[in-house]
Amino acid sequence: MQFGLTDEQEMIVSTVRRFVETEIYPHEAEVERTGAVPAELAEDIKCKVIALGFYACNFPEEVGGAGLSHLDFTLVERELGRGSMALTHFFGRPQNILMACEGEQRERYLLPAVRGERMDALAMTEPDAGSDVRGMKATAVRDGGDWVLNGTKHFISGAEHADFFIVFVATGVDDTSHGPKKRITCFLVDRGTPGFEVRPGYRSVSHRGYANCILTFDECRLPDAQVLGEVDGGFDVMNTWLYATRLTVAAFAVGRARRCFDLAVDYAAQRRQFGQPIARFQGVAFQVADMVTEIDAADWLTLAAAWRLDEGLPANREISSAKLYATEMLARVTDTTLQIHGGMGLMDDLPVERFWRDARVERIWDGTSEIQRHIIARELFRPRGA
Repeated sequence: MQFGLTDEQEMIVSTVRRFVETEIYPHEAEVERTGAVPAELAEDIKCKVIALGFYACNFPEEVGGAGLSHLDFTLVERELGRGSMALTHFFGRPQNILMACEGEQRERYLLPAVRGERMDALAMTEPDAGSDVRGMKATAVRDGGDWVLNGTKHFISGAEHADFFIVFVATGVDDTSHGPKKRITCFLVDRGTPGFEVRPGYRSVSHRGYANCILTFDECRLPDAQVLGEVDGGFDVMNTWLYATRLTVAAFAVGRARRCFDLAVDYAAQRRQFGQPIARFQGVAFQVADMVTEIDAADWLTLAAAWRLDEGLPANREISSAKLYATEMLARVTDTTLQIHGGMGLMDDLPVERFWRDARVERIWDGTSEIQRHIIARELFRPRGA
């Protein structure tokens, strides 16, 4: 692995960072206050990203994407992590799982998503099934030549803007030596399909404006043409296209931590107590030293995992390590940044309290810290027969 970025990668970083600073930062306070992104602003951001050539940059060139490598795309996500998720959502990174589309699905879902004409949302989590995907209760049952979906999904990000949904449901049960094991199938479901409803979700203290929604399916009828991948092949589709989403969360955490760190350093250098900048007090200076060390470590863990993907090397453990460490690092960095700012850190005149609140969810979604530790341990012990 080369530790320095290429000229092209430096250009990617500077272009995305400049976009976030000029097109995202100015609107963050208003989105935080209202809890919503105006439709015209969302469209403006999307159009500017398309003109910039970065929309759907996580997709290969043959379908109209920018064809970035895993490492390049991780750099993009790291820079987007500096900005409000509610706003950077419209930077446009459709789910890579759409590459599993075949035949007419490509014209109806994949290509319009890459062009920015239609937006998608991924729906897996249920009230009683989060990390335990096989515990999902939403089902699809054969009825004649169709499938009939029933059940509920919740915590679905981006659903309020989505034109269609990538939905995983149970389509059968196998009896195994370890007990019943559900078969999972992935479906493409258009907004407005009879029997399918998108409802507002819960009020979250993290990432205001980046809403979550509840999806309900009540005798929702779909043809075979809406199956993404193979019937009962949902796990194959997940494992092929979705497991690297943990890397996106890690990259986001690094970018957000860098922004917090800059605020902490600037404030410590300017804030004076007892006749000198507080940066001269060891209690503050050592905290700053620890922060940058942890940020750098998380950054390299994340970039190294992305590099392994590009090299075709096993990366499951490394991705989990990056997600685990980077998100827990972000919690420590935001807390320390707030501490350095003292009482003002808790006031919404500054963005510090927002970063502190937003950081909490990163250790939960896309697999909790506990799940990441389980994956890491499993990868270490399985080859040893334990």
